[in-house]
Amino acid sequence: MTVQLDARPPVAPAPKPSTGRLSRLDTRLSPYLYIAPFFLLFAVFGAYPLAYTFWVSLHDWDLLGSDHPFVGMENYTRLLADVDFWHALVNTLGIFVISTVPQLLAALWLANLLNRGLRARTAWRMAVLVPNVTSTAAVAIVFGVIFGRDFGMVNWLLDMVGVDAIGWKSNRFASWVAISAMVDWRWTGYNALILLAAMQAIPRDLYESASIDGANRARQFWSITVPLLKPTIIFCAIIATIGGLQLFTEPRLFHSGTNPIRGGPMRESQTLTMYMFENAFAPHYNFGYGSAVAWLLFALIAIVAAVNVLVLRRLGGDSGPGTRKGAAR
Repeated sequence: MTVQLDARPPVAPAPKPSTGRLSRLDTRLSPYLYIAPFFLLFAVFGAYPLAYTFWVSLHDWDLLGSDHPFVGMENYTRLLADVDFWHALVNTLGIFVISTVPQLLAALWLANLLNRGLRARTAWRMAVLVPNVTSTAAVAIVFGVIFGRDFGMVNWLLDMVGVDAIGWKSNRFASWVAISAMVDWRWTGYNALILLAAMQAIPRDLYESASIDGANRARQFWSITVPLLKPTIIFCAIIATIGGLQLFTEPRLFHSGTNPIRGGPMRESQTLTMYMFENAFAPHYNFGYGSAVAWLLFALIAIVAAVNVLVLRRLGGDSGPGTRKGAAR
């Protein structure tokens, strides 16, 4: 007897229409469900407080009072006419420029140094994070002693080269320099590790091709490393901008003995965040005015960050595939 076998594979049953719709719905909605917790937390703890702060800034909001009359833009008008506000704004921008530019340049140099074949590289890379994990209060105390007028180490070194003692806490520009040194010491290593991680992602064959063409290390750094690090440099610049314009702890603790919330007896280093704290809490307790300061600070950070991005993009050129090809020649 001859048995004929059917060589055709069995046909799978067609999926039910409801199952196909559920699969497509799951594919479309799953990504949004995964990122929903972040946006939910941001809406509760970020967007809502930000909007409510603007609402408070439109009122005469005495923290100790029960009535909060609506005053419109009066707080902003009063703020722009306040000499102390402009004084704090100049201090903030001055400390920001003096601290951020050297910080990013030093971080770039340090990252390039750590990217080489050093002995005990892991130990060195861990060591650059020590300032960042050190207590800010301890750092401020140490730097306050280092920059002391009568017995400080900096003035002692300056005296050895014939420079008179500098009042680091009573001179406006000198206090900017001292606080900037404190900020740079704490955050340079952090930015260096971020830049180092980006450097290690650059293909090594680009450096090998450039070396064959006769490019030295300096030429390779400026023609290959810096252009390809442009997105990371922009990120570090934005983070440094946000932190530098919100500076509060370092200048307050640096002047711990002489009107700390005012940044010294003559407001030598009072920043916008310190000025906001002074008006929102003791001794004025005016939440409406303090909220207006906070919103102007928010606008300032957004403007400076946007300017940083535009400037760095123009200086760095295109970091796409075309740059890699040109750099390897």
